[in-house]
Amino acid sequence: MAMTSQVLEFVELSESERQQMNALPSLGEADRLIARLSGEGDQAVALPPQIVALVGSLLARLRQGERIAILSDEEEISPQEASTILGLSRLLVVHRMNIGDLPFRYVGSHRRARLKDVLTLKAKLDATQAVLDDLADETESLMRDHGV
Repeated sequence: MAMTSQVLEFVELSESERQQMNALPSLGEADRLIARLSGEGDQAVALPPQIVALVGSLLARLRQGERIAILSDEEEISPQEASTILGLSRLLVVHRMNIGDLPFRYVGSHRRARLKDVLTLKAKLDATQAVLDDLADETESLMRDHGV
């Protein structure tokens, strides 16, 4: 996905850094994370649970060698970038914009949607697909077990 204009920061670990990170235990829900800031006035701050969960998720992905991109959900993306996230063609994304399923604004003559709106639509589409998959499984089960 080529959202480089919206990426706030890329993070990737070298092989030696990954090995060092693998020596650390994985963070659990009950774990606390203390950030120690060194400098003129050393400070230690306990991070909130949601930050601990985020750091744990980031560490797990970085340990696997994944490259992490940090984005703000307020960032605006193009229909092409939205199509990659949604798994739809660009034309279907534009259609979703036209019918009001995906809020957008024009920047000059170009459409832009907020990342959080794209992710909200993706969650709705994923939920709909899950219901359809369950219905298909149930139909197959009825046909197989009851000859319907």
